[in-house]
Amino acid sequence: MKRGMTLLAAMAFCVAMTAPALAADPIKIGVQGAHSGDLASYGVPSLNAAKLVIDDANAKGGVLGGKVEVVSQDDQCKPEMATNAATKLISEKVAVVIGPICSGPTKAALPLFQDADLIAVSPTATTPGLTEDGKHPLFFRTVANDNAQARLTSDFMLNKLKAKKVAYLHDNGDYGKGFADNNRVFMEKGGAETVLFEAVTPDAVDFSAVVRKLRRAKPDIVVFGGYQPVASKLIQQMRRDRLTTPFIGPDGVKDETFLKMTGKDSEGVYASYPKDTSTLPEYKKAREAHVKAYGSEPGFGYYNAYAAAQCLLAAIEKAGGTDTAKIKEVLRTNPVDTPLGKISFNEKGDAAGMALSIYQVKNGKFVELDHSLTLQ
Repeated sequence: MKRGMTLLAAMAFCVAMTAPALAADPIKIGVQGAHSGDLASYGVPSLNAAKLVIDDANAKGGVLGGKVEVVSQDDQCKPEMATNAATKLISEKVAVVIGPICSGPTKAALPLFQDADLIAVSPTATTPGLTEDGKHPLFFRTVANDNAQARLTSDFMLNKLKAKKVAYLHDNGDYGKGFADNNRVFMEKGGAETVLFEAVTPDAVDFSAVVRKLRRAKPDIVVFGGYQPVASKLIQQMRRDRLTTPFIGPDGVKDETFLKMTGKDSEGVYASYPKDTSTLPEYKKAREAHVKAYGSEPGFGYYNAYAAAQCLLAAIEKAGGTDTAKIKEVLRTNPVDTPLGKISFNEKGDAAGMALSIYQVKNGKFVELDHSLTLQ
C-alpha cells in the first residue's frame, strides 16, 4: 500500500512537471464609444487605435509579461446607452477604460467608473466640467477641452477675421452647447456682439428657418457647436440658400465624413483640431499601422485614442500592475511619446504638451493655418 502511494505520488509529480503552466489572466482594456450608428465615424477609429496599440504590445511580449485584451462596448454616443455599456465593462473586470468618446455619454458613465475605482481616458470628450468640477479624479483625456478650443477659435475670429457680429448655433448637447457658450464668453469679452444664439434640432431635415434667421441677423461669422452630421446639413442648407457667411466649428467638424457629405459647400469652413504632428516618428508609426491593417487613412480621433492607449499601457507597465492609485500617479508624472507629441496630464486630468491649430477647407481638404495654441 505504501509503495503504491509512493508510485502514484511520483506519477503526479511527473505530470505536474511536464504539463504546461497555466497562462496568467490577460489585462483587459475597455474601449467604449460609438461603434455603430450616426457617429460611428468618430468611435470606430478610436477602437481601431486601441486594437493596434494592444496588438503591437502583445507582439512584443505584452505588458508585465502578460497579454493585453480589448473589451469593447458600443454606446452610439448616446447617454442613455452609456451607463449600460459602462456597467458591462465593469462586470468584465477591465483594468482601465479608453473612452467614452462623446461628452454626454462620458458624463453619464463617469460616476459608475468612479464607484468602480476605474481610470477612464477619453480621446475626444471635450466638455470642460468633466475635469474641472473635481468630481471625477480618475478621468483623463488626450484632447483639448472646449475652453481651450474656444480660446483658440475666439482669438482667431477676433484678431484674424476681425469679426464684430457673431451668430451661435448649437445642437443643445454637452459638447455642442459648451463650445458655443465658451466662444460667446470670449467673443463678448473681446467686444463682439451676439446677434443670434440658438439651438437646432439634430435630426431636422430642413434648416431653412434657421438660415432665414441668420440672413436677418447678418453676422460676420457663424459659430457652430456640435458634430459633423448636423454641421453637414446646416452648411449645405446655408450654401443652397446662397448664404456665404463664414462658418467655424470645433474638432468634431474636422472629419473626412463632413467633407464627403458637403462636397464643395464646405469650402472655406474653419475648425479647431490638434496641431499637425505628421513628421513625428510615433505619428508615422500609427498611420502606417492603420493603413496596413485597414487599407485606409485613419479617421477622426484616431491619433488621440492611439495616444490614450499608449499612455495607459505605459502607466500599467511602470506602475507594476493595475492598481488604480499607482496608475493615476504615473499618468501625471510620466510623459509618453505619442502621435500627438510628448503627453502627460495635469492635476485636473487634461493633457499637457499637445497643441491645437485652426484648419480651413481649401480645395476639398482641411489645411492647417498658422494659428495655434499649446496646452499647459
